[in-house]
Amino acid sequence: MTRARRRILVTGRDGQVVRSLRERGSLRSEFEIVAAGRPELDLARPDTIASVMAGLRPDLVVSAAAYTAVDRAEQEEDVATLVNAAAPGEVAKAAAALGVPVIHLSTDYVFDGTKPAPYVEGDAAAPLGAYGRSKLLGEAAVARETANHAILRTAWLYGPFGHNFLKTMLRLAQDRDGVRVVGDQYGNPTSTLDLADAILAIAQNLMDDNDPAMRGVFHVTAGGNASWADFAEEIFRCSRLSGGPFAMVERITTAQYPTPAARPANSRLDCTKVLERHGVCLPHWRASVPSAIEACLGARTATRSE
Repeated sequence: MTRARRRILVTGRDGQVVRSLRERGSLRSEFEIVAAGRPELDLARPDTIASVMAGLRPDLVVSAAAYTAVDRAEQEEDVATLVNAAAPGEVAKAAAALGVPVIHLSTDYVFDGTKPAPYVEGDAAAPLGAYGRSKLLGEAAVARETANHAILRTAWLYGPFGHNFLKTMLRLAQDRDGVRVVGDQYGNPTSTLDLADAILAIAQNLMDDNDPAMRGVFHVTAGGNASWADFAEEIFRCSRLSGGPFAMVERITTAQYPTPAARPANSRLDCTKVLERHGVCLPHWRASVPSAIEACLGARTATRSE
């Protein structure tokens, strides 16, 4: 007997995408969002995955949880590969056994950033570090286990939940007049709430239509592009207008801010394919910053008043 509401199982519980999906899903009466994470479903223990998924009987699975510590992955590549490659493969295998689609989240870090234009899905992947390698292996594992998949590469995520660049900038501005921010890396700052809306739209399409053209790899980011310094300046401009903390931005080069893991200089992704196949087009990144700022400032005010 078919449920009136489609059950979407999301891996993980506390990540910013998972929490955004739960918030956006709560506004959609046709969906039931179920988040499954540790200890019951533990990506570091892939043997836990199939039984949990079978017990929850989802209509679609979103493989959202991941190892995202980009710099630490340089010393823990085996752990990153287990969580970002082996585990998604098991998720996809279990989804195939249940006969349901899987949406897997991937990253701009599968590219080396040397292309002078935005990357399209067919461009050759060449990760610069362990994190990117583990995510690329995860894409291959999902594709190997089931054809009924949509792999969504996204980038530069921010929002009111979890840890991200926007929240870091607001925190730093509380006790600093200025911050140094890299100005020679470019990408698409993407709201997790906008991404959640896109995931739900794609999920609906996958559950309603068996068209192979709706399966495969897609790039899903906000419109427009920016450097990290551009992004920081917009965060502080919007925060100041909302009565929040702000600081001056000192633009620096990548060479002036060395990190254990190399970052792509160009993380821009071309999202034409997901528009053509799924009718999905995220707002321009600047349009979504103010609401994210207001949510963060509101949460901070609520915490102080408790």
